[in-house]
Amino acid sequence: MEIDEAVSFILSLPEVEECQPFGPDVLVYKVAGKMFATAAEDKGVGQMNLKCDPDRALDLRDRYDWIIPGYHMNKKHWNTVVFTQSQPAALLKDMITESFTLSLKGARKDDRERILASLIS
Repeated sequence: MEIDEAVSFILSLPEVEECQPFGPDVLVYKVAGKMFATAAEDKGVGQMNLKCDPDRALDLRDRYDWIIPGYHMNKKHWNTVVFTQSQPAALLKDMITESFTLSLKGARKDDRERILASLIS
């Protein structure tokens, strides 16, 4: 999966908002007002920050050299995917979905329930 395919998957999730609060070089993706992903390019290489369970974040970094601690983020809760190759689509979709779901934990209960119900259906 390339970064443009990952962004397309993000935009297919329910109620996702794309914005640029950090300037024109970084796309930010939010659900219910909560950031769950960023996408940018650095020297022609795509990068995506994704929220992650802290234990899983460490495991993923140990297993894959293209997953590093979150760039400009809390490294305990965020990973950066560096798109230097075509990443396994299933793993990346799983990481994006996990980030999306984790971010919803901070949303209002009615928003969280509505969005999660539309994700399942």
